[in-house]
Amino acid sequence: MKINKLKKQAANLALVLCVASALVGCSTIQSASNEVKDLTVKPAPDAGFIANPEQQGKVDYLPFQKVWIDPSFNKANYSEIVIAPVNTQYMLKMDWLHDMSSAVWFGDVQKDIAELAVYFHDTVAKEFRLDPNHRFTVIEIPSQHKAPALRLEIALIEVDPSTPVLHAAGWAVVGGSTAAGVINQRRAAFEARLRDLQTNKIVATFADRNMQDVGPIDMTRMTWYGPAKGIMDNWAKEFVAVANRKPGEKVSSPTAFTLRPF
Repeated sequence: MKINKLKKQAANLALVLCVASALVGCSTIQSASNEVKDLTVKPAPDAGFIANPEQQGKVDYLPFQKVWIDPSFNKANYSEIVIAPVNTQYMLKMDWLHDMSSAVWFGDVQKDIAELAVYFHDTVAKEFRLDPNHRFTVIEIPSQHKAPALRLEIALIEVDPSTPVLHAAGWAVVGGSTAAGVINQRRAAFEARLRDLQTNKIVATFADRNMQDVGPIDMTRMTWYGPAKGIMDNWAKEFVAVANRKPGEKVSSPTAFTLRPF
């Protein structure tokens, strides 16, 4: 047991050291540990989608950074779920977006954000439909529900741009704005509410920030939002895993933190 614990601590330390020195070279490291994620990704500031964020805290058995669950909530009482359209109004306030030098690019990014919201929604719905346990039946319209149902409401609150793409487009200025300070961060964040469809009562809230490819330029993702889709794919899997979670079971983040030198 002590040996395994030491190995885990050594792997966590190695990951942190590699994050700090990625630009000088570090072999690929991957982890699916909530503890490692806690060491490398700070929670996003509260955006306002959740009314009482101060109620939230860290729940060790869940992969999300901030969680609140109504003590009276029992997920076993529900068998259907509605995935609401993903809210993007908080993303549109990001300062790097408004620091771009071209109005044309601004319009293009607004379109990209709308498409990301659709992608996130559709990916979450798809993962629930493909769930081999069929934990929840996905219904498109709330009025279609035939059994107690939940409504999952998600706000996409942050997507850090791919800095190489920003520079190529002439957006980022070294030493200025957020865009110049997110080099290789490649993060995304959401806030979410779970609502009882019958009573309209919010029964749980949760929020998370995650990242991928913590290293130099990944030439396979030359769009400003490239890594975000991979993060969303993992979030969708996490939602389903949490829905299927059994008492005493821990759900870990499946995200791989990959450090890739040139």
